[in-house]
Formats: sequence, C-alpha cells, structure tokens
Amino acid sequence: MLITSNLFSQENSVSATIEGQAIGWTNLNFANDFASQWGGRYIPELSLEYNRNNDWKIDGEFSANAYGVKTYQNENWTGDSDLKPYRSWIRFSNEQFELRAGLQKINFGSANMLRPLMWFDKMDPRDPLGLTDGVNALLARYYFLNNANVWLWALYGNEDPRGWDMLPSNKRIPEMGGRIQLPLFNGEFGITYHHRTIGGDSVSLSNGSSMYFSEEFPQTKIGLDGRWDIGPGIMFEYAMKSNSITENNLYSYENQLTLGIDYTFGIGNGLTTMLEHFSWAGSRDEIFNTTDHFQFTALNMTYPIGMMDNLSAIIYYSWGDESWYRFVNWGRQYDKISLYLMAYWNPDKFNIMPNADNTNLFSGQGFQLMLTYNH
Repeated sequence: MLITSNLFSQENSVSATIEGQAIGWTNLNFANDFASQWGGRYIPELSLEYNRNNDWKIDGEFSANAYGVKTYQNENWTGDSDLKPYRSWIRFSNEQFELRAGLQKINFGSANMLRPLMWFDKMDPRDPLGLTDGVNALLARYYFLNNANVWLWALYGNEDPRGWDMLPSNKRIPEMGGRIQLPLFNGEFGITYHHRTIGGDSVSLSNGSSMYFSEEFPQTKIGLDGRWDIGPGIMFEYAMKSNSITENNLYSYENQLTLGIDYTFGIGNGLTTMLEHFSWAGSRDEIFNTTDHFQFTALNMTYPIGMMDNLSAIIYYSWGDESWYRFVNWGRQYDKISLYLMAYWNPDKFNIMPNADNTNLFSGQGFQLMLTYNH
C-alpha cells in the first residue's frame, strides 16, 4: 500500500527530546573466591535540534552516566558509585558536512571484536549495550557523493588509556589526526593517522597502577583497514605505533594486525558467523625486528531464535598461554524492556582488551543477568 501526502517546509524548526536508559544487573562469579555484584546505571539524555530552511542544522546531545555497584567478595561488601558526563556535544551539519565539538564517541575501522583501530573508545563486543566513555574532541567530517569521506580531529584533556594503549595521553597537550575512507571495488579502504604526546607526569596505566614518566615523548599511529564482499565478507585492520623515546623498557614500534571473515549460513533463521585473528608484535629498535608478540583468535556466532529472542556466543583463544575465553548471551527484546542472560567461562585473569570497562566482571566462571528499560 502506497500513501502519498504533501509536506510543507518550515523556515525554522526547533525540537527537544528527553530520553533515558535504566540498567540493572547482578553478576555471580564462581571462581576461586565466590563473588557477587549488584549494580544499577541510569543514562538520561537530552537531544536538541535546530533546522534552518532544511539546508543546515545545529543539534546536540547531552547525557550523564550515574551508576552504583555493591560487590561481595572474601566475606566483605564494597561499594562504588559515580556521576559523570557521558556525552556532551554540539554539531553543525548539512547533507555532506558536519562539525562536532565536545565529549563524544569516535570509532572507525572494519573489525568488530579484535580492533587495532580502537584508538578512542573502549567498547567490549560482549557488552550487548555497547556502552563506552567518550573523548573530548573537535571532529570534522566531509562526505563526497561517491561515498568517500574525510575526517579531521583534535583532542584535548583526555587522560585515560584507550583501546590497546597501555599509557594515556598527556592531557595538557592536544592530539591531532585524520582519516580518509575511499570506495574500492565493491568495498571500502581507509587510511588513518593520529599523533599524541605521552609522559611528562605521573600516568595511570591500564592495569590500574601508576608510573612516572619524566620524559615527554611523541607517539605516531598509522592505520590501514578495508572490507569487501566476495560472497563472504572479508576484512583487515592494521595499526603501527611509533614511540620516540629513549626508555629501554618501552617498545619503539608496535604492529597490530587483524584479519577477518564473516558469513551468514542458511540454517534455520540464519546463523551469522564472524572469525577474526589478531596479532601484536613489539620491537625496541627496527620496526619489523620483533622482540615480543602475542596472538588471539575470536569466533562470534549469532542466531535469531524468533522475533524477540536472540542467541549469541563469542569464543576467544590466546595462542601464547593456550587459554580459552567463552561467553554466551541470550537476549529478549520488548518495546521498551530488554532482558539479557549471560554465562562465561574464562581464565581468572582476563588478558584480552585491557582497557574494556567490564573485563573484571567476566573473569573466571559465572553468570550475569541484566535488565534495561528505555523511555
């Protein structure tokens, strides 16, 4: 059925929307020392939009992250709570250009689980909500008519380690970078560059400890990525980090490479599978003169049971210590309510994605029940 109607343009249009997401969870961990965690999170969001002659617009998103947790372990209860900004940005845009400033999420690349280009976020593929802290940045993007696009960004005031970085940036020195993404054959190819400064102060490492680096040193990152459909989808991501430092306990070069393939099998409602292999190599002198290395392989399988239910599983394998990481998630979706039941069986110490926000929850063996309400 086709229904046609007239739409009348307005010279100016202003709109505001208030939404929110409430999250509650309980986690039972059956590792060496039984532990349980009960927590809640609320993310209220205010969205504003001003349109001018249907040509350009100014919009913004402002949200907060309020959470509290209680953890029982070693016969003791401990608690933690916080209230902090989650997103706070304003954007000027038209059909082909946008300029966005503030606390925002920036991510790109073709990998999904083991991402060398995870430079500005800490997303965990096991998290069904995809929550991650943002970065303070100024981001400009231009989209060409052939789907090519150019990104330029500047970051300032960010001090937490991100992605695979073990060391955070010096928050008092701006970070700069950009990206070019081009259509290539029946897929896309991207080139990315980023420059930041590390050290000159006491820094918080990704494992929670602190270290003092008296010497400020620059780090340059260069990334390449691509994705093509040849029946199955194939992809790759590569990142090279160059550290200009005389400290002999740090690597002068780091090389990260992920190769992946995905395909949906015609089994039942469709079984979607994704396989990625990640390799990291560190060198203290020449770029490809490897002194240390490790490798991970990840398999993700997703099967829709029906209109409301979805079953997924992620399996990681660490080639260095020959350890397995297993995660299964059943999700049921209603209009405003989502229910997730997760089970995991992992080593007691989680060594994949060191900066992900919820790795401690998924170490050892246990279950997690999560309920979300969107309004």
